[in-house]
Amino acid sequence: MKKLLFQFDTDPHPSSFDTVVAYDGGADQVVPHGSVTPDSVRALVEGTIFTRAPRDKKNTAIFIGGSQLAAGQQLLAAVQSCFFADFRVSVMLDSNGANTTAAAAVARLGQSGTLQGRKAVILAGTGPVGQRAAVMLARAGAEVSLTSRRLDQARAACQAVQTRFGVSVTPVEAADHQARAAAIAQAHVVFSTGAAGVPLLEPQHWMDHPCLELMADANATPPLGIGGIDVMDRGTERHGRIVWGAIGFGTLKLALHRACIARLFESNRQVLDAAEIYELAKTLA
Repeated sequence: MKKLLFQFDTDPHPSSFDTVVAYDGGADQVVPHGSVTPDSVRALVEGTIFTRAPRDKKNTAIFIGGSQLAAGQQLLAAVQSCFFADFRVSVMLDSNGANTTAAAAVARLGQSGTLQGRKAVILAGTGPVGQRAAVMLARAGAEVSLTSRRLDQARAACQAVQTRFGVSVTPVEAADHQARAAAIAQAHVVFSTGAAGVPLLEPQHWMDHPCLELMADANATPPLGIGGIDVMDRGTERHGRIVWGAIGFGTLKLALHRACIARLFESNRQVLDAAEIYELAKTLA
């Protein structure tokens, strides 16, 4: 029986990246749908849950993607509301690659040093990757702060994390390099998750840092978010810190994404969101 993956994308055009990784992860057929909303998804979900016998339902799964994490979360809730009894299939949420990217980075950081009890700062963390990384770092035992150019945006992101996952994250306003340098003054861990090509720290802001131990940068487009590191860094030691660049931990992100797709077809009851994807990342790191 063929393994069918239905790709529900909240954007008009389903992600070709997600389609390729779905095939590489073991799907026999990927069926993409664009512009999927909570209001339009029920008929699509019912098509997945009413068509195969209970023992065969594990061969059908749903992947939720798109560029907007909030829209993806709403779509996940709508999909789950259609399930009942054994009329369900496994589902994965990875809007904007947020879950797999954050999980891969945090798993690599955790592999390289201690997260429990450490102070962690996520620079420009209001986006999907930053918010998911905040959840994972907090659940790993770190004391997490999240910066934004505007305090209201940082507060909104931290509140969203608190509401959905029940973890506490501290908002910090940091509009320029000096403010971000001040924000990491007591940090042991720094993860940069800003927009592509936007520098957030210069080398002088961290090279002589008194307690910094671990750094990662999710930006693969020059100039990088953290000056003085390299996109290819794979647990590289720089000025006494262990550093991961975007491509350095990106190999794990791709392996993780493929592994998640494979896991969807193990049963019809899997729900892969931030916590589940992070736990799998730790086994692969």
